Order: sequence, then structure tokens, then C-alpha cells
Amino acid sequence: MESFKNKVLLGDCRKVLKKLSDSTVSACITDPPYNYEFIGHKWDDSEIQRRKNRIKDSKTLVKNIPYGSGLAGGVRNERWYRRNRENILEYEDWCLEWATELFRICKPGASVLVFNSTRTIAHVQVALEKAGFYARDIVVYRRSSGIPKGINMEKNLEQKGYANPENWQGWHSCLRSEWEAICVVQKPLVNNYTQTLLEYGTGLFYAKHEDGGFQSNILENIKRDKTPDYNVHCTVKPLELMKKLVDIFVPRVEGTIVIDPFAGSGTTLVAAKQAGIDYIGIEVEPSYIDIIEKRLQSVSELQEMPLLFS
Repeated sequence: MESFKNKVLLGDCRKVLKKLSDSTVSACITDPPYNYEFIGHKWDDSEIQRRKNRIKDSKTLVKNIPYGSGLAGGVRNERWYRRNRENILEYEDWCLEWATELFRICKPGASVLVFNSTRTIAHVQVALEKAGFYARDIVVYRRSSGIPKGINMEKNLEQKGYANPENWQGWHSCLRSEWEAICVVQKPLVNNYTQTLLEYGTGLFYAKHEDGGFQSNILENIKRDKTPDYNVHCTVKPLELMKKLVDIFVPRVEGTIVIDPFAGSGTTLVAAKQAGIDYIGIEVEPSYIDIIEKRLQSVSELQEMPLLFS
């Protein structure tokens, strides 16, 4: 395991995770592709750019998301709902594949945090539970803003020439999407929290808030980063957010390793390095490795913090 510490490994995490030893990882914080990115497509940068370019000059409000699953539009007939359900089950099976290997390498009591959309977080949790993890919580990351992406029925009826469209003023097909879900699961403890802590240094959350109160499972007022030009990843999470998750869920003890099997642009790894915690990243897209390495190199030794316990 020592040869993998503080490295970013290139490849499909379902294969790369098999190279790691049993019961060696203390925590996982990861942001896998969401379900709308899933159906029948690979997740390399060329595919992401192709799908973003399709909507560049369209009326779509959110242009940084690689749409193209084929599940957003269309006639809501029996075939559409069947295809939607098949896609969900396929996505759940895919999550189970990597979750099974992740379960094997986690220490007892290890916390695993997985980002996903509000629509599909339940399916991610089911897959993680099938792999053996125990559900603990859903943490809410409240973004600074959100845009409604559904149908404005008043305008829809007006454009199609229906009478009295104003009767449907204010009626839409969705609410404003303003938060992301973070599924929190845990590998089962060894008998209890005390024994697990003493044997593996895992199992607990740091629940003291900055103001002295008790930490909530709603994370808000997180500032967004100014992304450098070389970071072309389309869904970069704020560093402040990932640092907060590291502070709460990653134990500060000797031997701690945090893993991100979907490293993306490396924000989880940067947060871990700033906290003085060993990390392992896995990323399937080669061009993102360079982004991660540049970001990790920018973390100076002065930023790193010592472990609390050894």
C-alpha cells in the first residue's frame, strides 16, 4: 500500500481498486459521474466536450453539464419510463461494482461520502448498502444559487397558442435545484465505537462547529473558487467544501489514508494534502491527471497541518 500513497493512479477505479490492500483506507470522499451522464457513454474529456458543445448556442441555461443521456426530453410514454428505469438499474449496478471493491479496502468504521444528484442519491445509497456499507446520513450541500431547468407551463402554452395561458402562471415542472446530496455510509464497526476507534482510528465524526455549536448536516455559505485556466474540468467542487468534509469525516491519526476513486480535478486530494493527510486518487481521464498534479504541487508545506494524534 505504501507504493500507492500520495499518488494519482490512472485507470477505471473498478480495476485499479483491486490493486489495493484490504482494510487500509480510513475514509473516502468522491464525486462520481451522475446518472444523467451515464447511459451508453464513456467519461473521457473528448466526450464531455462533445456533449457540452451541442448546447453551447442553445437556450439551455446551465451549459457546463455534459447533457446527452437521452433521458431528459421525449414523450413520456411507456417506453420512456421503461428506459428510464433500466438506466437507473444499470447505474446502480455500476455503482455496486466499484462500491464492492471500495468496501474491501476500507477499514472497519471508515466513512464513505458520495456526491450525487437529488434524483439518484437513493440509488447510490442502495448500491453502497448492497456492497456492505451501513447508511448513516445524507449531507446537504447548499449551493449559492440554483436555476430551474423544467417547463414554465404558462410560457409553453402561450408559445403553442393555447387560450388563457395566464391561468397557469407560476406552474412549472420542477423546483429550483439549489442543493446537492452527499450520501454518508460507513463500513460496519467492530462491536462499538470505542473498540473501532482504538483498533482502527475510525468511526467518529468531528462535530464541533466553528462557532462552538454542534455541526449540522447542512453545509452552506460555501464560497466558490476562482478556477485557474488550466483546470478545464466541468464540475469542480469548491475547495472550501472538500476541506470541510475532510475536517468532519477524516480521522487525524497516524496511518490515515483518504481515497477518491473519481478524482476529477483533484479537489479532495488537495484538501487532504493541506490537512497533512495521506491520500490516493484514481482518475480514468488522462488529461485530468495533469490538472491534479499541478494543483497538488501548488500546496506548499506551510499549508500542511500535522496530525492530531500519532
